[in-house]
Order: sequence, then C-alpha cells, then structure tokens
Amino acid sequence: MSRFRAYPTGEQASIMLNHCAHARYVWNLAVEQHSHWYKGRKAAPGFAEQCRQLTEARHDSEWLRAGNADVQQQALKDFTRAKNARFTSGFGEPAWRKKYVHEGFRVIGTDRVAEFEADGSPKLNAKGKQVMGRSVVVQKLNRRWAQVKVPGCGWVRFRLTRAGLPKAKTFRVTFRRGQWHIAFAVIPEPIDAPATGDIIGIDRGVKITAALSDGRRLNCPQLTVRERAQIRKHQRRAARAPKGSEARTAAYAKVAKLKAREADRRKDWCEKTSTMLARTYDLVRFEKLNIKNMTASAKGTVEQPGKKVRQKAGLNRAILAQGWGLLRQRTEHKAPGRVEDVPAPYTSLRCSACGWIEKNSRKSQAEFVCVSCGFTCNADENAATNVAAGQGGIPRPRRSAGAGGMTAATGRSSVREPQPTWVGIPLS
Repeated sequence: MSRFRAYPTGEQASIMLNHCAHARYVWNLAVEQHSHWYKGRKAAPGFAEQCRQLTEARHDSEWLRAGNADVQQQALKDFTRAKNARFTSGFGEPAWRKKYVHEGFRVIGTDRVAEFEADGSPKLNAKGKQVMGRSVVVQKLNRRWAQVKVPGCGWVRFRLTRAGLPKAKTFRVTFRRGQWHIAFAVIPEPIDAPATGDIIGIDRGVKITAALSDGRRLNCPQLTVRERAQIRKHQRRAARAPKGSEARTAAYAKVAKLKAREADRRKDWCEKTSTMLARTYDLVRFEKLNIKNMTASAKGTVEQPGKKVRQKAGLNRAILAQGWGLLRQRTEHKAPGRVEDVPAPYTSLRCSACGWIEKNSRKSQAEFVCVSCGFTCNADENAATNVAAGQGGIPRPRRSAGAGGMTAATGRSSVREPQPTWVGIPLS
C-alpha cells in the first residue's frame, strides 16, 4: 500500500464522513445477515444477491440513497473478501464496525485503461476483444502535492511523499485520530539485495528497541517528557469534566492528537529502519517472539484473579510502544525471502564467544560476563550476535562452534535437560 496524508476541505470532510457511515452501515448489515446462519439452514446471500438487496434498500431509504452506490458496493465486496479469507487472514469472522473507530471506505477507479500481459501483448477476452481495466484518476500539482478524485467530493489534495504518482485500480480513504489518509492498492517493488553476503541479527527489547549484531543500538522515538505531562494533564481534565460535556470531548481529542503523534513517529521509524536493513544486508535474522502472548493481560478471571495486573499492563504498553511487530513485518515486505526467525530461548544466556549457556552470565539488563571463558559484552549485543549466527532454541550447552571462537567450557552449566528421578525402581 502507498499511503499518503490527505487534506480535504471542511465540506469535503463532511461528505467523506457520510461515505464512512454508509460503508459501515452496509458492512454491519452484511455481518448481521451472516450471523443468523447455522448448519442445515439455507446459505446466507452472496455478493451478487447482496448487491440486489442493496439496490432495493437504496430505493426505500432516502438516507442510503443520498450516498454513493460504488462506495456501498465496495463495502460489500470487502465483506465478501473478508468472509472468504476468515480461515487464512488470522482475523477470523468479520466483526461489527463501530463509529469513531472504523471510519473508512474504498473507492474504485473511474478511468478505463487497456490491460496488457506480462510480455507486453494486449490482454484479450474470450471474444478476442481488448480487456479494459479501471484506473484511479490522480493528478500531480507540484513536487509536494497531488490530488485524487473522490466520489461526491471532487478533487481532494494529498501530500506527495514519494517519487512518481501511484497507479492503482482502487484506493482506500481512512479517518483516524483526526487525520485523513489515502492508501492506494499498489504492491511496491521489493528492494534488491546488496549481494555482499552480510548477515545481521536483531535482538528486540524494551530498553533498547533493536540491538544489531554489528554493535549499533536503535531506539524507536517516544513522546517527550513535556508531551507525556500534557497527556496526563488532559486526562485529568477529562476525568473531572461532566460526562458528555464539550470540555470532556475536547480534552480526549487533545490526548488522541498526542498519541497519534507518537504512532506516526513509531511508524516513520519502522519504515526507515526496515528500508535500511533491506538495502544493507543480504539476510536479516530476528529472534522469534510471540508478541500477542507477551502482551496478553494478566487480570485473570473472577475465580482466579491475576497478580500484579497494573505492572503487567505497564510492561505491555512499553512493549507495544517499540513497534517490534511492525519492524519485522515491513522488513519482510521490503526484503521477501531474506528475513529469518531464530528461536528466542537461550539467545540471551548463550555466550557468543564460546557457546556456553549459563544464567549467571547475565549479570544485569546491559551486562553479560561469561562464567566459562570470561567474555564480556553488552547483553543485547551478545544476544544479537547469537541471533545472527542462528544460535537459539538449543537448551543443551555446546563446548564449541559458538558465534565465534572454540573455547572449551570449564564450568558446569546451570541449564540442564530433565534428568530421570531415582524412585527405587530400576531404570534399565
């Protein structure tokens, strides 16, 4: 996706909010239709039948008829795709969309352009006629600005932050945290490998966002101390304001604006860092982390309440603020086939010099001193070196063939495999 920040006028923003409401309404109707289906009952209506029902609904509802038919049909097409991909997308069944949370709609191009095969020959249909595809109408105003046609709004300006105009058949308009964005359905070309044979390992953490095996330490930008104080100030004002008042709404809007700024900084950092990794190294290795399980709530149930729930919630916020998943995802998009996952267990306890595993070697968050060979290094850099060498997930200590060196272990490791227990019965 090629995503750009849009700057509609007040009148255009009002019309696009109506498009969001119509698309959300049609989506929720489709969700409700399919929620009544059960085994043995007649199948729920498909896309073609839903389009016919949409035509009847537009005839009966003046509010729905005032909207754009293409926007509403594209919402049904989005639902159909989500329904067909519910087993492979990871999101499951399509769920309800809420106001102020899921604000967006998809637009299909209005221009007709000839389509061609991969070899450059014209694409023909079964009757031998030229196949005409759709294209989005985009115009470049100057070096930094462009505009696109949105149904009912005319030309909407957006900030051109990439070289060249995007060529797509559809685009999506979204409204989140007071900002409009336009995302064109374009798959960018992958970044070519530098062909140097360099391999980099990345250890992700909270104190240091990404520690590289070459010694560099990258940190995702966060809000400043002053900005965090402003968030707390506006949150206190919102808590003291009457429920439903304008002061409460204004305070929460200011909090959302500051948090949106933090999210924008995090996304920008992930984009630039992933591009740097894809351009500099032939192979990028991340430690394999299950971020979803790591950031799960600890509140438990009524029968078995959790312990240290507030502390765990703070840790979850700190982890999510680092952008671990987005960095891994965008690197895979830009360097497909050149990103690997290394099992995370024992990468922080293994000595990158001799390969000996000992929990006492990790003196602190930042200090690693091997009890076997005396190798000293930053703990995150040591883990990144193990990730770069693919050393992870092997619980048994190795006396040789670490990330570098052949030092034999002189002490006894405290990390051992389970041993049989003598209970008076012969084991052999």
